[in-house]
Amino acid sequence: MRGTATTASATGNTWSNWAGNQRATAASVLIPGSVDDVVAAVNAATAAGQRIKPVGSGHSFTDIARTDAHRVDLARLAGLVSIDRPARLVTVRAGTRLRALNELLAEHGLAMPNLGDIDEQTIAGALATGTHGTGAGYGCLSTFVEALTLVTGTGAVLRCSAQENPDVFAAARVGLGAVGVLVEVTLRCVDAFVLRAHERPAPLPAVLAELETYVAGNDHFEMYWFPYTDRVQVKTNNRVAADDQPLPRLRGWLDDDFLSNTVFAGVCRLGRAVPRLAPTLSSVSARALTARTYTARSDRVFCTPRRVRFTEMEYGLPRAALPEALAALRKIVDGLPFKVLFPVEIRFTAADDIWLSHGYGRESAYVAVHQYVGMPYEPYFRAFEQVTQALGGRPHWGKLHYRDAASLRPAYPRFDDFLAVRDRLDPGRIFANDYTTRVLGA
Repeated sequence: MRGTATTASATGNTWSNWAGNQRATAASVLIPGSVDDVVAAVNAATAAGQRIKPVGSGHSFTDIARTDAHRVDLARLAGLVSIDRPARLVTVRAGTRLRALNELLAEHGLAMPNLGDIDEQTIAGALATGTHGTGAGYGCLSTFVEALTLVTGTGAVLRCSAQENPDVFAAARVGLGAVGVLVEVTLRCVDAFVLRAHERPAPLPAVLAELETYVAGNDHFEMYWFPYTDRVQVKTNNRVAADDQPLPRLRGWLDDDFLSNTVFAGVCRLGRAVPRLAPTLSSVSARALTARTYTARSDRVFCTPRRVRFTEMEYGLPRAALPEALAALRKIVDGLPFKVLFPVEIRFTAADDIWLSHGYGRESAYVAVHQYVGMPYEPYFRAFEQVTQALGGRPHWGKLHYRDAASLRPAYPRFDDFLAVRDRLDPGRIFANDYTTRVLGA
């Protein structure tokens, strides 16, 4: 299933992410309202020999945002900085939520070219982890960045783009929070557009047999495989001239809210309580879905509210490796000592040139595996990771994985170039935490 519409929680210095699988108590919480405030916070941490970690909305499943040192809450560092409507360039503060960004752009007749499943992340967090949508012509959201400004570990305010500090630009667009605190982002947008969405159930073998047609023949294509079945739900989104077939309000509420949240939550609770029912519940869910077609503003098609909590792992693979990965995944699911209650999401992206992007240098197929909150997941995720690693897979930085720097270096041709930028911008490792130490090295 898709993302969610709720956020992380914080009480005093204690913080947890949306999924509830990451918790931390910081020594202090800083809420900067300006770039100067960020500089002062970085300089104070450096002078004290302490670490500092910016935190967005808590939609990562990994410990990428965890810290017991100083947490920087970006909530006040949000909103519009400037807009160049003729050039379709918009500069926003890095703590701006995607939902607010989408509304802001719509007011000016603009839109993001593509989006992921949810719109609750801050733009800083979405870029840092390589957040992506689906569509053969589109890379991750970081590919839409025209320029960015960050505060480095030495307290310098550094602006970068393809022309200015290009090596930092190549590193910081998917920077894992390891090269600086992102404070402003300039995005290359497009004129506002409408999407026609078509969703329908289909047999998995038939879809795989025509996979290239689906991927190349639609602006955006994704599918959801229901474990223990041969069924998928196919979704295509294509640009159209006008909002000529809006989804009736009742049908939209029924599908996107009642069925996808209320009913699905009940199905998951039942499957958790009586695991032997999981295959039957998955089969019923797959066959209960019906076809629907509707049009709406682009971000309202891309992003759907989800409130059923889960844990997740996602891997980007060379596109040609997808059938082999799915065949192995089906065997894994069938052999687990527990049941899987969530569908598997499959999406597609274009190649890009961002050093730590999962899509660096290749067209990718993404496979996201989920498990309902409170259900065991680690053996499932580890088994799938072994398959994907052997196929050249790269883990989504914001979703659970068990890789370290030694195993990741061969997967990213510019890995050492990224480390060289980090060495220059954060020589004292004030932005480091357990996660960055594991995946990048000390």
